[in-house]
Amino acid sequence: MADGRVERLIDTVAWVRIEGGRILCARPRGKDVFYIPGGKRECGETDLQTLLREIEEELTVALLPATVAHVGTYEAVHGPGDVPVVRMSCYTADYRGTLAASSEIEEVAWFSYADRSLVPPVDQLLFDDLVRVGRLR
Repeated sequence: MADGRVERLIDTVAWVRIEGGRILCARPRGKDVFYIPGGKRECGETDLQTLLREIEEELTVALLPATVAHVGTYEAVHGPGDVPVVRMSCYTADYRGTLAASSEIEEVAWFSYADRSLVPPVDQLLFDDLVRVGRLR
């Protein structure tokens, strides 16, 4: 960057699950912010591998690989004054099992667009797109 800071990219993959005009969000243990479920890619993983692993770890369900569809990829600075940029590749998918918070997740919730301020900047970009196309109320 021009001011001497080194930009760092946090590469994530997220599962977009919408039911009744609300999107599934999760709050990890020890955090006060909700996120779209998913997580960071491990070395050499594809988006699909990351998505399947992270969602099973966080929400105890198995995504059905044949139903995975790309929604969009978003990038935003992690927060005011922060250097890291978060890239979030988002996918929809059907699943097998019962949604439940794992040991990593403190709480799950279904958010509407009115809850947009409760998620990080990169998630807010997804919320904006979803409301624009009429999928999020």
